[in-house]
Amino acid sequence: MPEQVLFTPAAIQEPWGQQILARTQSLNLPIKILSHNRLTGLRGENERETYQISKRTLAVVTAPPSSFKLSPIPPSADWQFHLAEGCPAHCQYCYLAGSLQGPPVIRAFANLPQTLANLAAYEKSGEATSFEVSCYTDPLGIEHLTGSLAECIRYFGTRKEGYLRWVSKFDAVEPLLDLPHNGHTRCRFSVNAVPVSGRFEGGTAPVAARLQALRKLALPPARGGGGYPVGLVIAPIMPIEDWESHYTQLLDSISTALDFDCDLTFELISHRFTPGSKETLLEWYPQTKLDMDESRRSVKRNKFGGVKYVYEADIMKQLRRFFERELSQRFPHAKLLYWT
Repeated sequence: MPEQVLFTPAAIQEPWGQQILARTQSLNLPIKILSHNRLTGLRGENERETYQISKRTLAVVTAPPSSFKLSPIPPSADWQFHLAEGCPAHCQYCYLAGSLQGPPVIRAFANLPQTLANLAAYEKSGEATSFEVSCYTDPLGIEHLTGSLAECIRYFGTRKEGYLRWVSKFDAVEPLLDLPHNGHTRCRFSVNAVPVSGRFEGGTAPVAARLQALRKLALPPARGGGGYPVGLVIAPIMPIEDWESHYTQLLDSISTALDFDCDLTFELISHRFTPGSKETLLEWYPQTKLDMDESRRSVKRNKFGGVKYVYEADIMKQLRRFFERELSQRFPHAKLLYWT
């Protein structure tokens, strides 16, 4: 729950902004209607204080015109779009660190209907087209405040070739179970070994709760579930001490939660960081125990010259071999979408 909710004048004029206003009012949250469309007053005396103020704030704004020109997001999906930017979780390896400008306030977009209407132009005729909505936020973590994820699911349930993908570390899925998704939304949960999730994923639902939420979504309606296609994102994979044992326990837990046939995918992502994200993360979490020692990593460059630090080749091979072997044995009908 945010400690303050800010609405810009442009957002409050949007019908969807009014819907978010009604939701936050029903939760008795402190609400302020700003006099202008700029967010100010969120900076503290240092980056850590700015982080704390921002993470306690929900700002309801309008998505900028640039957001209507979609970008591809391989290997996760064909395209990405956004119902919000910023996340309520406190993951010490946060992928958003350094990638969003300004204080890490959670910005929910009040012009969601226009965003959804824009997606049709990106669907490929006669071919399935996937849209990822979790690149810049955890949509389930703010769903009780916005209702925007449910609106996206309803929209994609009406599409012929468009498919929605979202991922979360939260577990409040009950409002999603009865939605008319028509198999066009894949619900995924990000999970990790207990030593990683327990140490580095602050403010999130425990992995066991996430797996129970996944079970509810995947179960057929006749058994009280949502009947959704589902998936697991195991990330960020780390070669912690005794990693094989810890990740075996995680896979055992997944097997127990999904002890029935379902449409299941896996995505495997090893831990990586950039110079910019490391700098930001150390400002946000100065006492972190997260391993970001560049001397123990390999450098990976993208086509634009950007640098990422990834595990060395031998470690990557060991990790990949383990997961590919274990997943093929435990979940022979599931699809492993990618390793990175």
